Amino acid sequence: MTDPSTTPSDALACCAPLAREPLTTEQAEQVSGLLKALADPVRLRLMSMVLSHADGEACVCDLTPQFDLSQPTISHHLKVLHESGLLDREKRGVWVYYRARPDAMSAMTSLFATVDGASGC
Repeated sequence: MTDPSTTPSDALACCAPLAREPLTTEQAEQVSGLLKALADPVRLRLMSMVLSHADGEACVCDLTPQFDLSQPTISHHLKVLHESGLLDREKRGVWVYYRARPDAMSAMTSLFATVDGASGC
């Protein structure tokens, strides 16, 4: 995982798009924590579900029924995404709501941008 005092934008701000210049060892170590958090299929799906949910925010209670996993397991995966800096969370009553961090999404997009700005999709 990344250093808790480092935000995703901090970890990626120093990095030019990969198509422009190679990462240094230090930059690669910083970015790898974010990529490791997304490398699990459940976490990747959770991230996608949060991003595509109404208002870009989802409650753990909305996400859990979409998986054949227990609520504590889903909460663990969401915690990993939060601790990596990809998600913000807010407790409301007994539920926790998750929202993607705009700076993290922007930084990840910038990292994988091509030199001419065209996406690979």
